[in-house]
Amino acid sequence: MKEIKKLLVANRGEIALRVLRSAKEMGLQTVAIYSEADRNALHVRYADEAVCVGGPQSSESYLRGDAILEVCRRLGVDAIHPGYGFLSENAEFARMVTEAGIIFVGPSPEAMNIMGDKLSAKQAVKAYNIPLVPGTDEAISDVEEAKRIASEVGFPILIKASAGGGGKGMRIVNNAAEFEEQMQLAINEATSAFGDGSVFIEKFVTGPRHIEIQVLGDEHGNIVHLFERECSIQRRHQKVIEEAPSSVLTPELRAEMGRCAVDVARACNYTGAGTVEFLLDEHRNFYFLEMNTRLQVEHPVTEQITGLDLVKEQIRVAQGLPLPFTQDELTITGHALELRVYAEDPQNNFLPDIGTLTTYVRPQGPGVRVDDGFEQGMDIPIYYDPMIAKLVTFGKDRTEAIERMLRAIDEYQITGIQTTLPFGRYVLRHPAFVSGDFDTNFVRDHFTPADLDAKPDETTAKLAAVLTAMLMTEKKAPVAASGAPATATGSNWKRNRLGVR
Repeated sequence: MKEIKKLLVANRGEIALRVLRSAKEMGLQTVAIYSEADRNALHVRYADEAVCVGGPQSSESYLRGDAILEVCRRLGVDAIHPGYGFLSENAEFARMVTEAGIIFVGPSPEAMNIMGDKLSAKQAVKAYNIPLVPGTDEAISDVEEAKRIASEVGFPILIKASAGGGGKGMRIVNNAAEFEEQMQLAINEATSAFGDGSVFIEKFVTGPRHIEIQVLGDEHGNIVHLFERECSIQRRHQKVIEEAPSSVLTPELRAEMGRCAVDVARACNYTGAGTVEFLLDEHRNFYFLEMNTRLQVEHPVTEQITGLDLVKEQIRVAQGLPLPFTQDELTITGHALELRVYAEDPQNNFLPDIGTLTTYVRPQGPGVRVDDGFEQGMDIPIYYDPMIAKLVTFGKDRTEAIERMLRAIDEYQITGIQTTLPFGRYVLRHPAFVSGDFDTNFVRDHFTPADLDAKPDETTAKLAAVLTAMLMTEKKAPVAASGAPATATGSNWKRNRLGVR
């Protein structure tokens, strides 16, 4: 067993705080890093020690592997947890950490390299007969050859960046006439975003659902899956609402997709927590999409239905311990939903809306979990992802989880900025979502900004009228029996201080 006494979290915000909490429960000493913009962040205050590693830009701080390793050496850190984003899937950083004699809480650099490139990932899983979307298995740059392959596969097709993610370097092509222009745009965007212009072609699956399987592997060859998450409610190819389990998977399909996910992990000797993503078409055929070699933003819904703490499991695996359970011992209990609460304006194409959290009050009560890194009065930094929090609800079934999410959204008080809370309420009330009959085109097919226009009902209007009348009454200065203005106002605190009853 490799002993870990002190853990550094190479991240910020809600995921840094979430990892720190699990580490504290395990009795570990903790170290946070922060940029100049995050000097007063909650994760900085929570950790046992905290060190500034640079300026507000990510390139000046959270992406500086050399500075992070120097902090580790200086403070005697045993292990680094990378969270997600930033350096979490950087194979070179993982290698640097290992070579420095520090434990990297994640997969090996070799596994990252294989799965970090979509083409090498396809090659790796071929031997396991994993279903793949029809298309090319290697990068292609010859436009005419690519156009010929696209015609054989059949339009519409998808041009994708090999090193891509987050929807960048991705173009849908509906016919041969627009192919050349769209391919060049994909190459240019991939080069700009990832420094790698390699692209490949896949058949565009119309109306797909985005299903991902959580996997967990140890250093002893044990790999299990922790069931699926449905991540089909997206904007700009990025997830906004996730749930577990999916409303459309049968037990047989769940078992088959789980087996394939385990084989994908086995193809790269995977250790730690990872996610295998699939597309599910309208006929319930599934295809391997990619593997994320890190903890996912939406991991809390899996924790809710399995009763596991994935961060603790990651740390135990990094210590060399075997998984404490087998596949047969894992079961699904209840249903969980997650809404990513972004500082974005859904009525303005989900554009980021940076500002100050003038009001910030979290929802509470049974079955409600909020993973965040902010408090009232704090600013949303312009330098990073605009996610404020992950709002998670859990219930005995999907209906109760939805009802609790709607209640939690109504309780969540945020002013000073626009957020995705109204969008979340709209989705959870929509018949397509409630029935489970939706796909990744939900926003395109069902949502318009006008849908979020306020329409107060009769009860709300009456309540507003009553409150207005009360406020108007309180504004009138009370008069004492003598005819002079009373000294006490409508404040109970002032009445008590002045001895007025």
